[in-house]
Amino acid sequence: MKVLIVGSGGREHAIATSVAKSPKVDKIYCAPGNAGIGMIAECVPIGAMEFDKIVAFAKEKAIDLTIVGMDDPLVGGLIDELEKAGLRAFGPRKNAAILEGSKAFSKDLMKKYNIPTAAYENFDNAEDAIGYLETSQFPIVLKADGLALGKGVLICNTLEEARKGVKSIMLDKQFGTAGNRMVIEEFMTGREVSVLSYVDGKTIKTMTSAQDHKRAKDGDQGLNTGGMGTFSPSPFYTAEVDEFCKKYIYQATVDAMAAEGREFKGIIFFGLMLTEKGPKVLEYNARFGDPEAQVVLPRMKNDIIEVMEACIDGRLDEIDLQFEDNAAVCVVLASEGYPVKYDKGLEIRGLENFEGKDGYYCFHAGTTLKNGKIVTNGGRVLGVTAKGANLKEARANAYAATEWIDFDNKYMRHDIGKAIDEA
Repeated sequence: MKVLIVGSGGREHAIATSVAKSPKVDKIYCAPGNAGIGMIAECVPIGAMEFDKIVAFAKEKAIDLTIVGMDDPLVGGLIDELEKAGLRAFGPRKNAAILEGSKAFSKDLMKKYNIPTAAYENFDNAEDAIGYLETSQFPIVLKADGLALGKGVLICNTLEEARKGVKSIMLDKQFGTAGNRMVIEEFMTGREVSVLSYVDGKTIKTMTSAQDHKRAKDGDQGLNTGGMGTFSPSPFYTAEVDEFCKKYIYQATVDAMAAEGREFKGIIFFGLMLTEKGPKVLEYNARFGDPEAQVVLPRMKNDIIEVMEACIDGRLDEIDLQFEDNAAVCVVLASEGYPVKYDKGLEIRGLENFEGKDGYYCFHAGTTLKNGKIVTNGGRVLGVTAKGANLKEARANAYAATEWIDFDNKYMRHDIGKAIDEA
């Protein structure tokens, strides 16, 4: 098989690494890819939103399966374009990817089908939003409706903060057109857990749990980022939580989308909050999480191509999805100053230290080749992942492996998975 992966981050490197293990696959392409992906796939200079070029390339190379890793092309309808051209593709169509593409849509869906989530209201203009906030309890959460690279969420402790937040999102367009609509949501407290799942339109199979760390600095301080590290499994995702979610959230979401005429095939990422009143949905994503994919996929026993093809063909019920009985931790190595301002083009040293090291991975997120050397090309540069018999061992292994690599302005959090010690 020839496989094309669309995307350029750590998630796509993790997907490519899993695809490369499949005996079904003889050739992998990635558009546009990065320096790490280029070690196992042929990278092609086509952007993820250049739909016509992606379709033309897939036809020219007779691609057997295209895997779309990123949210923007999914929400934009790349799967539809590939299917129209008679090509097989993994991921939700545009009318299903709205589950991530519009927070207002997803909140309304949950309300309609009684899927547990935080109380909320949707707003199309700033004046109405501020009027609602004047009668609200604090803290409260403001969410830009559309895609905002995981950063379009503001937690406001006072009315004054909230007013500024509305101005930032809806008037100043801090997150661009994502802020044309806004969701105002009750602030929930509890442990956050991420659960990824494969879906074939009717059947859902959940993967092992994970937990992300969004804030830039230790102790969950600093700005929201795309994720500074993650661990899997979450010790807080108990058998009781799993049972509740299977009964009231997972299948209910798949059935709700089908009932709305929006059959969902691909990945549904459930962002959960484990509240005192039980698990509730914080958010949905319509693709693998980043960096959640970097700790979940290395633990998956199945051939990823077999699972994805079963999703496309509506026979996921035939798959016995299995994960290793161990743990994994990913620590993101970023450039100092991320997510605001940071330097690029800095040489990365020590990548060869991962060669031949079983249970250790260095997933490239923001890297490129320059004059034959691998250099930094983004805020999140690398995701250093390690497995271990348990979470504490995996965490120790991951942090040890971060010392194998160096680049100027290297920055990381030092408390990824610290919650493990409290479990």
